[in-house]
Amino acid sequence: MVALDVLGRRGALRLLWELRAGPLTFRALQTACDTNPSSLNTRLKELRELRIVDHGDAGYFLTRHGHSLMAALGPLQTWAHRWAADTFESAVDQT
Repeated sequence: MVALDVLGRRGALRLLWELRAGPLTFRALQTACDTNPSSLNTRLKELRELRIVDHGDAGYFLTRHGHSLMAALGPLQTWAHRWAADTFESAVDQT
């Protein structure tokens, strides 16, 4: 349950999304996530404690647990795309 609590916090999923393609430095993550250094540092610390994210020479990156989490979130992304298409399509049809 601790992992779900952390993932529900502001910016956590966005941070993971930005790391999906590979490592990023702190500054690059801050820009990509459009967040302040304090919040980013807190989320990174929490995600590192859960071993979802780690830090190396190239910057912050997803661990094997992070990659498996992103794979588990794949169906949610598929649902979100379908929901958005249905929602916005029906909104356009109503005009």
